Amino acid sequence: MSLDIADGTLAGIAAFYAIVNIPRQSLALAFREFRRVLRPEGLLLLAFHMGEEIIREEELWGQKISMDFLLFQPSEIKAGLEAAGLTVEEVVEREPYPDVEYPSRRAYIFARKP
Repeated sequence: MSLDIADGTLAGIAAFYAIVNIPRQSLALAFREFRRVLRPEGLLLLAFHMGEEIIREEELWGQKISMDFLLFQPSEIKAGLEAAGLTVEEVVEREPYPDVEYPSRRAYIFARKP
């Protein structure tokens, strides 16, 4: 939520499933932080699980945990990125790979800092 990176430093950010633990009310801050650290014309590729629910996991890779995983609608994330000042260039949705991944749809959003 507060990257230790100077303004306008990064040419790109790949944030795959990086927002799955960020509460909805904090997404705007995270998206503004992405914009802040990107240089002009900098790129963002953001991937996340699609849905509306919150999934509570009690075990992961054989270890006991207590963690919430948030699913989002692409329209919600697109609107949040645009509100943070990023230009969304493409949204791609896909089905999960059978018997390999968690059974939720995925979204990938490609955005750019103007």
